[in-house]
Amino acid sequence: MTRVLVVEDDPQLVRALVINMQARRYGVDAAPDGTTALRLAAARQPDVVMLDLGLPDMDGVDVIRALRGWSRMPILVLSARQASGEKVAALDAGADDYVTKPFSMDELMARLRAAVRRTEDASRVPATARVETDAFTIDLLAKKAVRVGRDVRLTPAEWHLLEILVTNPGRLVPQKYLLQEVWGMSRSGKTNYLRVYMAQLRRKLEADPSHPRYLITEPGMGYRFEG
Repeated sequence: MTRVLVVEDDPQLVRALVINMQARRYGVDAAPDGTTALRLAAARQPDVVMLDLGLPDMDGVDVIRALRGWSRMPILVLSARQASGEKVAALDAGADDYVTKPFSMDELMARLRAAVRRTEDASRVPATARVETDAFTIDLLAKKAVRVGRDVRLTPAEWHLLEILVTNPGRLVPQKYLLQEVWGMSRSGKTNYLRVYMAQLRRKLEADPSHPRYLITEPGMGYRFEG
């Protein structure tokens, strides 16, 4: 059974999330604040964390950073904060997805399924999955990237996006396909997700992120990895 940790201080929302996830056969734990969340995450080892940023005892971004200190479990942010700077801060801290309140429960469940699928797909990567370029080396089995002799920390969503691209070298991967596979989105209108994540990958892997050599944009169509 997939276990989800819900970190949210609104009891009505927690109740709705628990009911919906249990109906879909997820195991659910709930924490009303960051301190409890970190304790439960260490004790219960959830498969996915759903996290509100506005917690009573600490900022959710600090919870993300604390979790990323020891775990790569997918983190889905649920927040009323809509400013792009808030979203970038959460993603840079290590979040994998950002859902703005109020949200559709169907969309949230699709995002949750996508997060679970990412972890399952990663476990099936073959042992020989290794990609080497002049700038960086990627070991898809170990979920490890090395650039200039140093390990590069990537979130599960970044890994899944990168895996799709590098396992299709030289091929255009459509935006719609990436959105569906990585975030469970069926609509192509959420291309801002791809722009943010590709910018993060380029910043972490490319020698010159503003002039990428390996992670190429095909405007209006998709992305391509040139090995």
